[in-house]
Amino acid sequence: MTASAPPVIFDPVRRAARLARSAPRLAEADFLHHRAAENAVLSLEATLREFPTVVDLSAHPGVFGRVLAESDAAGRVGSPATGRNQGASPGAGALEIADGSADLIVTLMTLHWANDLPGALSQIRRALKPDGLFLGTLLGAGTLKELRAVLTEAELAERGGAQARVSPFADGFDGAGLLQRAGFALPVSDVDRLTVRYPDLFALIRDLRAMGETNVLAGTIRPLTRGLIARAATLYAERYGEPDGRIPATFEIVNLAGWAPHESQSKPLPRGSAKVRLADALGVVEHGRTQT
Repeated sequence: MTASAPPVIFDPVRRAARLARSAPRLAEADFLHHRAAENAVLSLEATLREFPTVVDLSAHPGVFGRVLAESDAAGRVGSPATGRNQGASPGAGALEIADGSADLIVTLMTLHWANDLPGALSQIRRALKPDGLFLGTLLGAGTLKELRAVLTEAELAERGGAQARVSPFADGFDGAGLLQRAGFALPVSDVDRLTVRYPDLFALIRDLRAMGETNVLAGTIRPLTRGLIARAATLYAERYGEPDGRIPATFEIVNLAGWAPHESQSKPLPRGSAKVRLADALGVVEHGRTQT
């Protein structure tokens, strides 16, 4: 029996266009990419090994390399090469990396746009050398929960029906299971939650555009009218506004780590039981991290 293709949730052409448009503006709102890179580099600092061959499949390649260059791990990690076509549509096509060729693969802030996330992870695992390391981050289910709620309510009020406007992000608690399903050994994940405060909804939207994180769901997207956005901004301020007039936006960064299988590794836990903290599984040295 032929396996059915995964559903097309995201439009890769639309995603590539969003990323291309955002690239010149990323510096205006690169805090999520920078934080994701810091999380990955902290894991490398805790893993006292050398990784000569490194591939960066991130949505905006280069952020990881800049953070790595200023870290204690820089001398043990090779200069990252960038993989083509994966930042826009991970897993959509064949990974342009030879099987068993990389010591470390990093993919930051892109896997939440994969139509076939298990398939993308399987490709990454095959590209790693035995006992090679994968570090990835994707946005988790709690991301932009406030925005999702007010856009839905505003559109229902204006049009009598609502279209999905915010991506259906993966649950962070599923991370280790996804890695295990893709064939990784010693899979672990954790969730880094942060709240960013904005003067209004329009400032939040500007940041999302600068990151390339606006709507790329497949199919026809009905444009948001000025009136609808104004209603959503009012709802946001009424429901979530803080005493100083600012509004909060929630983001969840799901950190993933897994190793390509090797006979020297500990025997993996049974499926579904991988509940180890990322630092415990990776590190000989652990650094403190402050959440905001």
